[in-house]
Amino acid sequence: MKQFQDLGHEVIFLIGDFTGMIGDPSGRSDTRRQLSRAEVFKNAETYKQQIFKILDPKKTVVEFNSRWVEKMDAVSLIELSAKYTVARMLEREDFKQRYRGQQSISIHEFLYPLIQGYDSVVLRADVELGGTDQRFNLLIGRELQREYGQEPQVIVTMPLLEGTDGINKMSKSLHNYIGINEPPEEIFGKVMSISDELMWRYAELLSDKDLDEIEGARSQVAQGKTHPMDYKKSLAHEIVSRFHGNHAADAAREYFEARHQRKSVPKNIRRRFSPPDRIGICRLLVDLGFARSKGEAKRLIAQGAVRVDGKTLEEVDFEFQRKLHRLIEVGKTRIAEVEGGA
Repeated sequence: MKQFQDLGHEVIFLIGDFTGMIGDPSGRSDTRRQLSRAEVFKNAETYKQQIFKILDPKKTVVEFNSRWVEKMDAVSLIELSAKYTVARMLEREDFKQRYRGQQSISIHEFLYPLIQGYDSVVLRADVELGGTDQRFNLLIGRELQREYGQEPQVIVTMPLLEGTDGINKMSKSLHNYIGINEPPEEIFGKVMSISDELMWRYAELLSDKDLDEIEGARSQVAQGKTHPMDYKKSLAHEIVSRFHGNHAADAAREYFEARHQRKSVPKNIRRRFSPPDRIGICRLLVDLGFARSKGEAKRLIAQGAVRVDGKTLEEVDFEFQRKLHRLIEVGKTRIAEVEGGA
């Protein structure tokens, strides 16, 4: 979308707040849980925060499909439903498999691709972008545009990106994702954690470099002329720079090299603090901003994510003592050191 925008095209970023309450059945073997209106709006706000790290807000139109779908009455919905057949809907692979396996398909799931397709009619879209899992939905948009007397849109599908596990598509629910809003050091470290083979997939889908240049780098690595870690660092730096800037990318690289290669804690990322003489660990994590609540602090400790002076903490009732303890770490990037500590 950014490349289209840079070339002068009008970009409409469509948030399916109404369809989100239905639940996209794409790639599902069962009925997806419907989201509440509050959940949908909460998700929508995070989308808006993230897209403007990439798109120019002055050149981007943000639309919500509830603006037109909520105005549809029963007659309009029946008219829309009449423009597509159940037989065609069952050609969709996931519906076909569920139907053959005698698994339930709710009527509202048929409405999802219809309403998504109708979005293209309302917006009079000439190009629509989506993942390869959205191909069926995008094609319905083309067919509905024909039904409404419009020129069918061109669809551009993008391959789905595997998560850091290299197996499943990147998903927050599978904990294999790299978040746009995550700290630079976290993004850098997650990119560095992927396999050497997967990094070429990431390079092809995420790097702005030409494919010929990427293939040349791959050849250099295969011939032993370049170490795969060096290329991976370059890729991680490019991705961090895109969302946080060059300075943050440089700092993230320095953090990774110090923490994971030189086995030291970079001074510039330590946060100095002056705790009371004695304080409960959960309260301290909240005070430092390392946890949003005591409940979250307890979960972090249970996950083995909290270390005091280099030792993994196990007791949620642990008491941090100023004269005895110096360093507290949560995950890979949240580090605080007592004022005057070594």
